Amino acid sequence: MIWVVSLALLAFVPMIIEARLSAMNERVLRAQGAVEPAGDVYALMQVAYPAGFIAMLVEGWLRGARLTTIAMVGALVFAAAKALKYWVIGTLGQRWSFRVLVPPRSTRILRGPYRVMRHPNYLAVAGEIAGFALLTRAPVAGLLMVAIFGWLMLARIAVEERALGMRSR
Repeated sequence: MIWVVSLALLAFVPMIIEARLSAMNERVLRAQGAVEPAGDVYALMQVAYPAGFIAMLVEGWLRGARLTTIAMVGALVFAAAKALKYWVIGTLGQRWSFRVLVPPRSTRILRGPYRVMRHPNYLAVAGEIAGFALLTRAPVAGLLMVAIFGWLMLARIAVEERALGMRSR
């Protein structure tokens, strides 16, 4: 049980910190005149992301998750994904939030991880999910989470591209 509680803390403490940072940044962005585009899937993401981690924790608990070689690989993948996410957050600064909010007259960020890919945050999120699935020994919940959240991320990318396209004119 200590292992499951430790994993829950590993998943949810950063999630709570990220949510608070996002909320602070959202206030700044809205004060700058940023608006949220129509058609976003944020409401679904807001439920699916923590629910997926809970499902992986429950499956891991039922399977008797413990520290194995696969779990250590999962921990490394999860840590690398978090490092990428925090690089994204550091690069975007106050422009990073859970919501799609593009301030007026803003331009695309082309530094940091954005030098090599357009949406590195979603690679980080996919890595968090995959790493946590390995870490918790939760292949069923992990694959479901990858499929469901993967679809949501693709929908979100379309919203972001549309919002960035409108702002770059």
